[in-house]
Amino acid sequence: MSDDRLRQQIAYEAARLMYFRQEEEYLRAKLKAAQRICIGQVKPSDLPSNREIRDQIELLARLYEGERRAERLREMRLEALRLMRILEPFRPRLVGSVLTGHIRQGSDIDLHVFSDSVEAVCHVLEAEGIACEIDRKNIRKQNQWRRYTHIHFETRFPVELTVYPVALVRTVFRSSITGRPMERATLAELERLIQEQHGETVRSGDNAAEECGKVDRFQVYYSLLLPLEKIRDAPEYHPEGDLLYHSLQVFQLAQDRLPYDEEFLLAALLHDVGKAIDPKDHVAAALEALDGYITERTAWLIAHHMDAHQLRAGQLGARSRRRLEQSEDFDELLLLAECDRNGRVPGVAVPELEEVLDYIRKLEEAHDG
Repeated sequence: MSDDRLRQQIAYEAARLMYFRQEEEYLRAKLKAAQRICIGQVKPSDLPSNREIRDQIELLARLYEGERRAERLREMRLEALRLMRILEPFRPRLVGSVLTGHIRQGSDIDLHVFSDSVEAVCHVLEAEGIACEIDRKNIRKQNQWRRYTHIHFETRFPVELTVYPVALVRTVFRSSITGRPMERATLAELERLIQEQHGETVRSGDNAAEECGKVDRFQVYYSLLLPLEKIRDAPEYHPEGDLLYHSLQVFQLAQDRLPYDEEFLLAALLHDVGKAIDPKDHVAAALEALDGYITERTAWLIAHHMDAHQLRAGQLGARSRRRLEQSEDFDELLLLAECDRNGRVPGVAVPELEEVLDYIRKLEEAHDG
C-alpha cells in the first residue's frame, strides 16, 4: 500500500471515529485509526495531519447531513452573533467549526472572551437567563501544560466559552488543527461573513438585530468593576485595599454630595475600571471599554480626573488649567478629584456593588419617567 493511500485510509477512519463521537481528540483518533488499519508499527510520516482529518469529517458531514448542514451552519452563526452581542464587553471572538464552516452533527459554538473575572462573564450570562457551568482543566499544547478556564452552557446549541486574561486580547493563538495562526472573527467580522455567505444583513443598526443583541449597560459596568476586586495599588496611594473597595468609597462620597447626578455618580464609580485592562494608561483603557455606554459628560469627567489631581498638586500647566476651567463641569471635576482622594480609608463600610448599580438604575428610571 502506498504511503499516500495509507494516510488517506487512516484519515478517513480517524474522521469516522470523530464524526460519530467515538473520539474527541485528533491525536487519539489517528492513533486508534492506525491501529485498526495497519499491522505493526506506524511511521509518524504515515499519520495524517489534523487538517486532513478535518477535511474528511467535512465530507462525512456533507454525506450524512446534506442540505440540513448548510441551514444549521447559518443558524449557528446567527446564534453566535447573538451571544457575541451579549458578551460584547468581553471582546468576544468566534473560533472553531462554526467560523470555518466545518460543522457536523453535535458541533458546538466556540467563543473566546477576555476578562480577568470569570464571575463577571457568568453574571452577564445569568442576567440573560442562561445557566452556565465553569470548568477548569490542564491541557498539553505545543509541549507545554496550560490551564484553561471554560464556561459551558446551552441555548439553541451547545456553547463553550474559553476565558482568557484581558492582557491576551491581542495575542495570536495557533490552531491545534493546522498549526497556523487560529482563525478568529470579531463581532463586525462575523456580521460581514453572514452577509457574504448567507445573504443576510445583520448590521448592528438593524432594529431586529439590535433588539436581539442589546446589551444592558449595567451589565457592562458590573463586568468592568468586578475585576478591580483583585487589584491593589501601591499602599502609599491606596492603603484602603483593593480598587473595587476604593471605587465604592468614591461613589459613596459622591452620592453624599450630588445624590441625583447620575452622570457624575457614574464617573465616580467607573473612574478606575481601566486599571484592570491597562494599568499603564488606565484612563484611555476605561474610555475605550466604556465607549457607547456612558454619556459625553461622564466620559469627560473620567478623562480629566487625573488632570484634576495634578491641578490640586500645582503640577498642571496654565494652558491645560484654562481649558479645564472653560468647561461648565469644572466644579464637578474638582469634586470628583476630592472624592477620589478621600475614598482611600481602610475599614470604611461601603454598599455592595449590586446595591450601587441598582441605585443608579433607579435614577435612570426616575428620569425616564
